[in-house]
Amino acid sequence: MKYKLINGQLLLRDNGNYTVEQQDLYVKDGKIVAIGALKDDADFTVVDAKDRLIMPGLINSHGHLYMTTFRGIADDVDFNEWLFERIMPTENKMTPDEAYNSCMLGCMEMIQSGTTSFLDMHMFAGQSARAATETGLRAFIGRCIVGDDLHTDAKARFDELLTEQEAFESDRIRFMVMPHAIYTCSEQLLRQLDEEAKSRKMLKHIHMSESDTEIENCLKEQGKTPMAYLRDIGFMDEMTSMAHCVKLTDEDIAIIAKSGATVVTNPASNCKLGNGFARIHDLKEAGVNVALGTDSTASNNTLNMFREMGVLTLIHKGIHKDSTVLPAAYVLDTATANAARAFGMTGRLGEIKVGAYADLVFVDLNAPSLFPNNNIVGSLCYSANGSEVDSVMIDGKFVYKNREFLTIDREQVLYNIKKDR
Repeated sequence: MKYKLINGQLLLRDNGNYTVEQQDLYVKDGKIVAIGALKDDADFTVVDAKDRLIMPGLINSHGHLYMTTFRGIADDVDFNEWLFERIMPTENKMTPDEAYNSCMLGCMEMIQSGTTSFLDMHMFAGQSARAATETGLRAFIGRCIVGDDLHTDAKARFDELLTEQEAFESDRIRFMVMPHAIYTCSEQLLRQLDEEAKSRKMLKHIHMSESDTEIENCLKEQGKTPMAYLRDIGFMDEMTSMAHCVKLTDEDIAIIAKSGATVVTNPASNCKLGNGFARIHDLKEAGVNVALGTDSTASNNTLNMFREMGVLTLIHKGIHKDSTVLPAAYVLDTATANAARAFGMTGRLGEIKVGAYADLVFVDLNAPSLFPNNNIVGSLCYSANGSEVDSVMIDGKFVYKNREFLTIDREQVLYNIKKDR
């Protein structure tokens, strides 16, 4: 389809500065082909976006989609109980079909709240890729890998990744190498996975510096912090994104900045599990690329990136006792342009510009939570809750229009999950 979007307010970005301008937007073959005017637009389908903000789709840079149905099963408990008594037993009983149904629920939630791309570290081969394919979401997917050696105990999981990649990879669905963490993967395995990622030109993603225990054990066993350890084995570079990074020293921040790696912060999850607050302001000041993710609903408990943006900016203003820390424009970047940079998609994702993918969210500017529109960029962080999303386009196709799903049978998804329980 070719669309001419008229009367909409476009959220445009130029070198980190946002403006809101009423201009026509032209979409063809999944991409934005013109802003303002196009010489020949006779065969474009016109969509009236009056009273709508058209903004880049939000990008959820860390999560575990198969865990969506774990929402609420481990609230208000300490981390050991959360993981060993609540989450792992549930995970161990899950079937691939249940994981698929859970992924579909997660896709519904993300689309409805304005997310158009997500990163997924999974445990069930093919299920999140299947859900992304069917729903139209853009995805960056990897099999969670643990073990000591790529040729022995980690081989099966890595082979699953390659099988998935062969079956599902497309312009919209990409695959990444995703070791779980430094404490579940040996140094040998991390080196092997780094070599595989580089030879295959694949991005890497890993959990890092999430808890006090992880830091203490690494200092005891390696004589250095997790960040220094990851750097020294050659895993950390501009192709690497690292989730959490809650426990960082000044030296750690300098290491990350020099490496070009991305930190993916998950503020709601880190708060809920009692792990603390990442040093996002310091990372920002050091020039580190910071992206934003929700983690899973088992520890968040939502996949709502509008809520996550609000949490991110508010907690850091409170921590620093400084209302100017992490302004709205920067936080919006963490959910859009910075995430695109982490995925090697600068200029193609996270911004409305000619040549970018038409991954667009239509926000109702007359929603009570946003009205009057005194400061739209600020309102996206401080006021919006996701319910203001009216329509969503991904890859130039509407997947959600006038608050109705076009690629998902909502009732069927809910029925399948109820049947599983």
